[in-house]
Amino acid sequence: MADLIAKSALAGRSLTRAATTLAEIDIGPLKSIAPFPGQAAAVGAALGHGFPAPNTMSGPMLWTGRDQALLRGMPPDLTGLAAVTDQTGGWCALRLTGPLAADALMRLVPMDLRPNSFPPGTCVRAPLNHMSMILLREADCFVSLVFRSMAETAWHELDSALRGLAARAAL
Repeated sequence: MADLIAKSALAGRSLTRAATTLAEIDIGPLKSIAPFPGQAAAVGAALGHGFPAPNTMSGPMLWTGRDQALLRGMPPDLTGLAAVTDQTGGWCALRLTGPLAADALMRLVPMDLRPNSFPPGTCVRAPLNHMSMILLREADCFVSLVFRSMAETAWHELDSALRGLAARAAL
């Protein structure tokens, strides 16, 4: 019998341009949580925090749409409260940190990602050029969740944006 080894979409790839780092990261298990009608508060209570409001994070829960969230980690038993689906293998997480992080993303995302408009704790669904992604702002970085099948394309787009900004900074 063959030994199967789980691999991430980009094998932990990382690069740094102009003191800004793009890296694939492991964010652990991801579970889609969709509360049954009227059960969002009960789901939040079972998880120890409220269900996330639109465009926010609540603890390890990331808002992904109306009555939907992704949970980073393993949930307690939510039988009768929510539909829970394992999404771990379907996503690739890319962390962008450093002085050009927001500028690189703003070349590809039609949003103002400066700290006053997109503070830590913000979580949105947005396009990354032609791809769909979930974008989170953490204290010191951005994390982009893209479908695993789009990981190489997302990497290429972000690397190209960083390359252009690094060249401009070197002038």
